[in-house]
This record gives sequence, structure tokens and C-alpha cells, in this order.
Amino acid sequence: MATSRVRKRNFQQVSRPVNVVLNMAAMLVSIVCVFPFLFVVIISFTDEMVLARNGYKIVPEAWSLDAYRYIFKTGESLLRAYGVTIFITVVGTLISLVFNTLYAYAISRRSFAYRKFFSFFAVFTMLFNGGMVPTYIVVTQLLHLQDSIGALIWPMAVNAFFILIMRTFFVTMIPDAVIESGKIDGAGEFQTLFRLVLPLALPGLATIGLFSALAYWNDWFNALLYIENPKLVPLQSMLMRIESSMQFLMQNASNSSISTTILTEMPQETSRMAMVVLATGPIVLAYPFFQRYFVQGLTVGAVKE
Repeated sequence: MATSRVRKRNFQQVSRPVNVVLNMAAMLVSIVCVFPFLFVVIISFTDEMVLARNGYKIVPEAWSLDAYRYIFKTGESLLRAYGVTIFITVVGTLISLVFNTLYAYAISRRSFAYRKFFSFFAVFTMLFNGGMVPTYIVVTQLLHLQDSIGALIWPMAVNAFFILIMRTFFVTMIPDAVIESGKIDGAGEFQTLFRLVLPLALPGLATIGLFSALAYWNDWFNALLYIENPKLVPLQSMLMRIESSMQFLMQNASNSSISTTILTEMPQETSRMAMVVLATGPIVLAYPFFQRYFVQGLTVGAVKE
């Protein structure tokens, strides 16, 4: 018995050389993952003429803010687009958490008579959907959300994948004894959910919250379909319009009405990288706040005891 315990202890322990190798491998993988974004940041601060002459370099010969100056010429429009994106991300994520969590909690309860039907209903939408035209008709003609902030929030409020994640979390990670104790104390379904279940479900909520925030932050297609008011254009859609206008000017460079000076001074390549930084930076900074629960939420149900 003692020999088996010693073998088990030696198996669990990692020697110092192996530990150093594993740490170096993890560091190398981290650098490989982070370097592309850092390289994009470097290119966005590179002078356009130097970039055209020397190509991409980690340490450019000349630094420049021309790309950001060109983008920020929109001034108030860019700040408004940031405000719209932040608003729909925060409000949309909260609404998505409420709807997906309530749906998942209902189908996770064995006492719910129609849980199989609603589980099948959620999975079915992952395989088949009505298509773009019916969705457009519902949003514009039935719900009358065209040219409103709701058109950027409600179409993405419910997601079947998020529902399945939360249902699995409730089934595998929330003991039945917790729910039964709430019933014994006279708590209703909503009291049990909000006071007993949700405090234990923070990893699952953080996981779908991060996914939902990323979806709302990066969404531009709904704005392309439903938004015509320039005051309601989100950040991603506005950056796409700036990119389209730049491509239009470059493709029509032979037109005499376009000044050659404007074309030569236009930081085309560096502006693309600056758009990536502006669109990605804030959401990258928000990731560490979710990291504490993110891995635990993703691996829910992966290990059975």
C-alpha cells in the first residue's frame, strides 16, 4: 500500500527540468497567439510611405499617426458609433443572459413537462432557419424595428448554443439538493433561480456573456440590413463604410475629379490596421474580467466522476 502511494505521488509530481520545458512551451504558445495582434498595432503606427517602400517590419524606420488622423477625421460620427456599439453590447448582453438563462433553466428541470419539446425546438433552430428574406420581413414588417436600436439587439437576443451551454451547466454542476432545499424553505421557482442557482452558475453566465458581448460588438450585418439613420450606425459598420470609401477612391484614381494629392496622402494599408485596433482593442481589454470563469464554463460537463 505504501509503495503504491509513493508511486502515485511521484507520478503526480513533475521534475524541475520537465517543469521548465513545459513553461517555456506555454510561453512560446502565448507569444505566437499574441504576436499577430501586436504586429497589427505596430503596422497601424507605421508611416505609409515607409511601409510601401520597405514592407512589413517589426521595427519600422518611421512612425506615424496618419492612419488614426485619417479615421478620426469623422470626429463626432466615430464617437457616436462607439457609443452605439457600447450601448447595444451592454444592453444586448444583459437581455441575452436573461432570455437564454431562463430558457435553459426551464428545460433543465425534470419536473417541467414540456422540457423535451422545448429542447428539441432549440436544437432544431441550430440545424434549420427561416432564411434571410423571412427574417428581414419579420424584423421590418412584423416587428417594425427598421431604423431603430432594437434592430441591432433583438435579432441576436436568443441563441440556441448558449441555451445548451447553460442547460448542461445547470444539469451537471447544480446539485438537486440545492433546489430541494429551496423548496423546503418555501422558495418559488424564481427565488430558487436567482438566490440559489445563479450564484453557483457564474462560470456559465460569464461564458455565454463573453460570447454574446463578442457577437454584439462585432456585428455589422444587422446594421447593413436595417439601419439607414447615420446616428444609429455602430462602430463595425462605420469602419466598413470608411474602408469601402477608401477602396472606391483608389479604384477610381484615374478620374480627374479626384485629387492625386489626396490619393498619395491616403494611408490605405495602415488605416486598415488602425481599424482593426480600434475595433478589437476595447473588447480585448474586457476579456481579463471574464477569464476567471471562462475556462470552467467551457469545460462544464467534460469530466464525469
